[in-house]
Amino acid sequence: MNTSRRKFLGTMTTLAATVGAASAWPRAFAMGDTLQDTVRVGLIGANGMGWADLNSMLKVPGVQCTALCDVDANVLNKRAAELKGRGIAPRLYGKHEELLADPNVDVVIIGTPDHWHCLQLVDACKAGKDIYVEKPLGNSIAECQAMVAAASKYNRVVQVGQWQRSQQHFKDAVDFVHSGKLGKIRLVKAWAYQGWMKSIPVKPDGPAPEGVDYTRWLGPAEQRPFNPNRFHFEFRWFWDYAGGLMTDWGVHMLDFALIGMKATTPKSIMATGGKFAYPDDAAETPDTLTTAYEFDDFTVQWEHANGIDGGPYGRNHGVAFIGNSGTLVLNRSGWEVIPEGDRMEAVPFQKSQDSGVDKHTTNFVDVVRSRKLEDLNAPITAGAHIAIFSQMGNIAYRTGEKIYWDAKKERFTSKAANRLLAAEYHNGYRLPAMG
Repeated sequence: MNTSRRKFLGTMTTLAATVGAASAWPRAFAMGDTLQDTVRVGLIGANGMGWADLNSMLKVPGVQCTALCDVDANVLNKRAAELKGRGIAPRLYGKHEELLADPNVDVVIIGTPDHWHCLQLVDACKAGKDIYVEKPLGNSIAECQAMVAAASKYNRVVQVGQWQRSQQHFKDAVDFVHSGKLGKIRLVKAWAYQGWMKSIPVKPDGPAPEGVDYTRWLGPAEQRPFNPNRFHFEFRWFWDYAGGLMTDWGVHMLDFALIGMKATTPKSIMATGGKFAYPDDAAETPDTLTTAYEFDDFTVQWEHANGIDGGPYGRNHGVAFIGNSGTLVLNRSGWEVIPEGDRMEAVPFQKSQDSGVDKHTTNFVDVVRSRKLEDLNAPITAGAHIAIFSQMGNIAYRTGEKIYWDAKKERFTSKAANRLLAAEYHNGYRLPAMG
């Protein structure tokens, strides 16, 4: 293995060394004082969560939107019109490099499909911009390592959009787990059962919609004819661009499994599942999956299922810490403790009281102003660590093997698993080298 490739494959070793910072709650968990210095924001990828992130950030005093970028002119013009109605007139771009060259942009939000995150984030670091990037951070282990290296090299503020890290009830639940009151925790379950996710009917290839720069949208992904199933929101169900529910929701719930257990790198990973609900539809990623991560004295288990909401404990998403004295169940709505017989007192449901997205974007802007990277609630090291952890689950599924990470050799012990460490780049694009 050559030297440059080894740098990218050393992700878990590098991140394990910083996981104390990644998994711990920052000192400035509360929103704190907000300075009034102007922060000029450019949005790359104006559909879906990128748009939601921008609108949240614009609530922070002193934040202005000065630029928008999207490869779909229909989306770009729609968002520009919406902002114009609010008295905001950003410059419009079709290529992210053009936006990054704009001297009136201090901060960028990256809300593009996963396969573009790495290139755009590294370019933004080189351009001297601070970055709020949607999750999952990267579409491969190698990409995550390249992004961590770029943020460090160029000393940029990077917040990953794992906004539960800014919600008070998530912190309160983790504090309870750390108190030891649950007794010995032997199993942590994390899951996403998504009843809204129905079958994707097979559709024929055809021309890209007018106004869409499809070549640009593909970027480093393999050249394919345009298909509506692979575009906009549905991209997440195809390996070229994303990792399905394992990375889409796993980075949220598994993140708290690791924080609660103060865990870093698993000893082994195995997964089983498939397209059991919709075997003949257009999606590639599994609609049903169970993944087991082995640690020294406990197991973390991931489950997901499309098309049904009947998840564990009657919740369609969440994380459960199963201890000898009781089980703590946590999700975006709140948390509770279910006692094991009379071994401890129940804790009634503690309802969420705040907006995680708004607190998360405020935390980011505060750190852009203060330059105190240790105050970020979801720094790039944390985003990389959980993205890699989720990618390991997908790699175990795709190889059909029980896989092991060799920290000394900085790779898996399986040749098949190692072939999936880096996403294959096409169309003249190259994985950024940060040596």
